[in-house]
Amino acid sequence: MSQPSSPRRPNPPLRPPQPIAIPVVPARAPGQAPRGAAPAAPTVPAQAGVLVALPPLSLYVHLPWCLRKCPYCDFNSHESAPPNAALQTRYRQSLVRDLEAALPQIWGRTVHSVFIGGGTPSLFEPEQVEALLADIRARLRLEPACEITLEANPGTFEAQRFAAYAKAGVTRLSVGVQSFNDRALAALGRVHDGAQALAALQEAAASFETWNLDLMYALPGQALEDLERDLDAALALRPPHLSVYHLTIEPNTRFALQPPPHLPDDDAAYGMLDHIIKRTTAAGLVRYEVSAFSRPGHRCIHNLNYWRFGDYLGIGAGAHSKLSFPDRLVRQVRWREPRAYMEAAEGEQAVSNETLIAVDDRPFEFMLNGLRLIDGVSLRDFYERTGLNAAVLEPALRRAVVEGLLVQDGLHVQPSARGLDFLSDLQALFLPA
Repeated sequence: MSQPSSPRRPNPPLRPPQPIAIPVVPARAPGQAPRGAAPAAPTVPAQAGVLVALPPLSLYVHLPWCLRKCPYCDFNSHESAPPNAALQTRYRQSLVRDLEAALPQIWGRTVHSVFIGGGTPSLFEPEQVEALLADIRARLRLEPACEITLEANPGTFEAQRFAAYAKAGVTRLSVGVQSFNDRALAALGRVHDGAQALAALQEAAASFETWNLDLMYALPGQALEDLERDLDAALALRPPHLSVYHLTIEPNTRFALQPPPHLPDDDAAYGMLDHIIKRTTAAGLVRYEVSAFSRPGHRCIHNLNYWRFGDYLGIGAGAHSKLSFPDRLVRQVRWREPRAYMEAAEGEQAVSNETLIAVDDRPFEFMLNGLRLIDGVSLRDFYERTGLNAAVLEPALRRAVVEGLLVQDGLHVQPSARGLDFLSDLQALFLPA
């Protein structure tokens, strides 16, 4: 995953509801802890919505160019020949100007993760990435074990290139394979083939202790047997982390204008997901988020911060930020077009718009993200990151438990197996009235 944008309202469920038996947590009066709960959540601040602590902070860096815009991609990516050395340098310097202009908003805060996404960041030379990370370290306090991820595309792979990124300071590589099937890759508009994907992953495994493999399923014309072969190839490499995404047709993409033929229907797609979960579990990968599986010690710290409603400063063309202050939460977006962004950043005007996150929207935004986590969320974290007493969630929590979508244990809530199947329904319960 590159970076979340502004939250989207949930989609309707794909499966018809089925009855399920689940213990119901008794309703409680506002401010009263559930029966058998840990000590009550902290008292609500004198002014609702005021934060008593700031959440962890991550940095997202967007490098917007790619060799070819994939027809399913709705990220801010711009099709181009590889940027030359002068353009790479100018863009990096613009990133530095953008970061310097943003520093007063994050003074004194430690950065726990850095994610360089795109586009195709691996179009940038390792020397440019090394210089960029040096620029960042000179201006921000990174924690000693800071996770630094770079997205890479097998179509830009060269021997020893990934090793050079590791030497430059990248600690985690995320390789966008999507499939090992040449026919499927062509249908997705990818610039690599299955052999290139395999070679890139072997290089990633040799160069990085932790790395991620991106796969997609429910592809045009894909049968369960095709998915099985993709899983065989992926799991044979023993990836520390696997991200698996359902192909969705997003607005403002080429697939939205010309949908690909022979997409698997909903039942087939659910069968594929069930098979993915079975195969990854047998291979020792634990599903910790709706689309993410990992071995112990290899969860993506950066993405976890997104799901836990942490803060992130986004720099680069079209990058999104979510920043907390004691009295407000804000979202920012940078100018999208790369050259317009560079000109704006050079004038310290990289932010194209900024909006406040309304107090009434915070419960939904927190739960929209947190309920993607298999282990769920803490209501104490809800209080700290929204400034609101967890009592405001009571009606939605009670209904979710009654409907078998949520399990509550004291101050901890997590989606049930049924809740994960009907995640959009579960999230929608927390929409503001």
